[in-house]
Amino acid sequence: MQMWGERGRINASAGYDYLDNGNNKMAIQQADKLLKKHKDLHCAKVLKAIGLQRTGKQDEAYALAQEVAALEPTDDNSLQALTILYREMHRPELVTKLYEAAVKKVPNSEEYHSHLFMAYARVGEYKKMQQAGMALYKIVPKNPYYFWSVMSLIMQSISAQDENLSKTMFLPLAERMVEKMVKEDKIEAEAEVELYYMILERLEKYKEALDVVRGKLGEKLTSELQSRENKCMAMYKKLRRWPECNALSRRLLLKNSDDWQFYITYFDSVFQLIDESWTPPAEEEHSLEGEVHCSVEQAVEFIEERITEESKSSRPLRGPYLAKLELIRRLRHRGCNDEYKLGDPEELMFQYFKKFGDKPCCFTDLKVFVDLLSPSQYSKFIQQLLEVIPLSAAAENEVALPGDIKALQQHLCVVQLSRLLGIYHAMDKKEKLTVVRELMFRYRHGLEFGKSCLKTELQFSDYYCLLAVHLLLDLWLEGEEAAVWQCLTLLEEGLAHSPSNAQFKLLLIRIYCRLGAFEPVAELYSSLDAKHIQHDTIGYLLTRYAESLGHYAAASQSCNFALRFFHSNQKDTSEYIIQAYKYGAFEKIPEFIAFRNRLNSSLHFAQVRTERMLLDLLLEANISTSLEESIKSMSLSPEEDDIPWKDLRDNRDLTVLFSWDPKDRDISEEHRKLSLEEETLWLRIRSLTLRLVSGLPTLSHTIQPKNSEKTAENGVSSRIDTIRSLLQQLEAVADSGKKFLEQKIQYPVLGPPPTRMAGFFSNGSCQCQTSLFYLVSDIYELDTNGLEDSAEIQERIGNSFKSLVERLTDLFNKCKGDLIEVRDGTLKTHPNLLENLVFFVETISIALWVSSYCDSVLRPFKSNLQKKKKKKKESSVAMPPVFTHFLDYVTELQTLTSNVIDHIKGLEIILTALKLEELSLKDTLLLQEEKKFTKTVQGKVQSSYHHSVQEIGELLKKRLDTIKKLKI
Repeated sequence: MQMWGERGRINASAGYDYLDNGNNKMAIQQADKLLKKHKDLHCAKVLKAIGLQRTGKQDEAYALAQEVAALEPTDDNSLQALTILYREMHRPELVTKLYEAAVKKVPNSEEYHSHLFMAYARVGEYKKMQQAGMALYKIVPKNPYYFWSVMSLIMQSISAQDENLSKTMFLPLAERMVEKMVKEDKIEAEAEVELYYMILERLEKYKEALDVVRGKLGEKLTSELQSRENKCMAMYKKLRRWPECNALSRRLLLKNSDDWQFYITYFDSVFQLIDESWTPPAEEEHSLEGEVHCSVEQAVEFIEERITEESKSSRPLRGPYLAKLELIRRLRHRGCNDEYKLGDPEELMFQYFKKFGDKPCCFTDLKVFVDLLSPSQYSKFIQQLLEVIPLSAAAENEVALPGDIKALQQHLCVVQLSRLLGIYHAMDKKEKLTVVRELMFRYRHGLEFGKSCLKTELQFSDYYCLLAVHLLLDLWLEGEEAAVWQCLTLLEEGLAHSPSNAQFKLLLIRIYCRLGAFEPVAELYSSLDAKHIQHDTIGYLLTRYAESLGHYAAASQSCNFALRFFHSNQKDTSEYIIQAYKYGAFEKIPEFIAFRNRLNSSLHFAQVRTERMLLDLLLEANISTSLEESIKSMSLSPEEDDIPWKDLRDNRDLTVLFSWDPKDRDISEEHRKLSLEEETLWLRIRSLTLRLVSGLPTLSHTIQPKNSEKTAENGVSSRIDTIRSLLQQLEAVADSGKKFLEQKIQYPVLGPPPTRMAGFFSNGSCQCQTSLFYLVSDIYELDTNGLEDSAEIQERIGNSFKSLVERLTDLFNKCKGDLIEVRDGTLKTHPNLLENLVFFVETISIALWVSSYCDSVLRPFKSNLQKKKKKKKESSVAMPPVFTHFLDYVTELQTLTSNVIDHIKGLEIILTALKLEELSLKDTLLLQEEKKFTKTVQGKVQSSYHHSVQEIGELLKKRLDTIKKLKI
């Protein structure tokens, strides 16, 4: 092991302090000082390498690290420092080589063998993990090391492509290894029993697994409550041993009559036994778990007993009462007439409300069972509930208000049930507005009960405000434009009193986005403080709109947030797996692997990655860098498609927004399927567009005319073939997209937001972009054939140029109009104009990249012609028409872009001059306290539009500068 003097050790330590404090330059200087005195000090070299890596000098850092690694160090400091460096380089496979060498030199080191095992775990080398685990066990015969090896066999079985191999080789070997320890009575820990159970379950040896859990080994299953019983129950279900399922769930309910999962198992088993006509044996025990219930009468009696027991309980239990309703529902479903014995559902729900109506969970409990009521009972049921709530009014015609929080909660529960039963949906506009006023009155009154609430706590009456907003959303969808501004006003007011209410924020995000105002959304989303997996489940709310509404800087930022999470997932999951091995939480390891796969295959991840690259090209290519450099820096290749189309997972949480809508108005499974289909189609279009753009620089070079052999030789013809193939795919997907849109699907307002696909087709962007890529194919043909005998191609190119300008002009015409319009005293927004402008910028950018390719092909032709002209000293050498076509096209592009920039300047002037605060909304709903929030809301929308047109205008000005450079 390498040694150095005391001073050298102190100096190295100072270098690490600098690294810890983020002072990388000082760390490099410190390392250089050390290396002058001790040329071969491994640790100093690695310390310097870490500093270089962190200052962006990856190549130098890697070279220095490899110098040390080549010497195969065995001192702890060098090994740990190199491990840190390789992890920061995202090269965990180099750590395995490091410890393989260390283990060879120090074969009996428990520590190095252990590090080697963990290094293999980070890269998922399961076979090598198995070997490393056994090597460790031979050096130090500790149980955990042996079981590391067993678990690595299970991981080989999980990752094996061939399921047969998994069942016939890896799992049986793992089983034999554990059986050996069982026979030798060496099983020590709960984790080892868990592992044995996991193997048997995966081998579908359910009876053996049951024997393990019920036997002596099962006594070690103590860390989780009812761990042993839950595992037994799982095996009884697999084995379809319904008597045991029934008896065990019955026994567990006698212990705790509030455990809902066991009620479900109890009912499942009772009805399975009835269907199988099972009868208990006359002499012996009913089952291994004791007495079995196998008739409806017994089930009814059992539930009644649970309710009787509950009445004696020191705290009220909801389980028995809900179980009664569940049993009625199941009996109805089976067409049985026994339900009369259990009572009338309406009365039972009424009694339940009287007992638990002041609990926030009461609504969600009853929501499941409202389908037991017939529509004719709805109004009577709601009236019955209202009558038992202690409300009092100051005067005869005033709203009766609750006197305490309990009464408020009860009333809120009834209001939520009214919405769920469709009572509010059946009202006309005037009635709905009256209810909105009443709900907001109740909301503001309820704030009195929350005066002592902390900022992080929600106000007790928040749901009143949310329900009022839902009613206003109904009116908005029915064409009442003022209602949407009232929604925003009430939500902003709610958020002022309850700054932590995520529902207020989420609804504000959705509504602002629907109105085309992204600026307030970024701040709202940030304040949600989304954690970890939420970047995948709710991130779509942000990334769907940022770029499409012209907020390019915010779009970059939101994509970065999401991508940072997805990219760190690989590294983080490896650490979870290692911790699971260390602490013997073996059953968690397959879960972590599945979690990692779920995120790698995430639809949102693929979308954000694709949109981020398109956005980067849009913002950077042809401005600070060329398209070629941008594509190279992204490692983009037209041939490569890295999206796992077959395994794409829709991880979006589409129910993140509360909804009290009846089933027929709520988000359905069909909506989810259609939304996924739409998102996938749009992703295909975007991915193919990105790949087509990335193929442009591969064609940008001059080749000898008609020298097709040479062309094929250097692979250029295959590149144009790739582009033509991608173009065919784009056409096919576009056709599928158009067919999909013909269905005219309307998602619920709180359901999944639609993609940008409809706008892409309707504003003509699709036709424009497709034509541009066809033009690439024609220009390539001209490049290959030369100017002579190519009149037909030249004419085709000329026609393409003309039709492109016409299409781009049409697209511009669809961008014209006011973003905010005042109509009859009400504000009307036109967010589709913003989306069209964004599509225009994207399409003109693609036009410029294609034009740049045209330029690179035509320029050499022109210079050759001019050389010929000089040689022949002829002034009348005819210029081929393609040059004139191209110059006219570039001039028209320049004029069109200038016109769009002027239009945007006009929009800016209008938005700046618009005095929204002077606008008095004609709707009489507005109360004095709401006016300041209305002003805030309108200001936010106006400011956001202003920001959007500014960013779009800036980007177009850069595009105009690029067009001016296109002169052959």
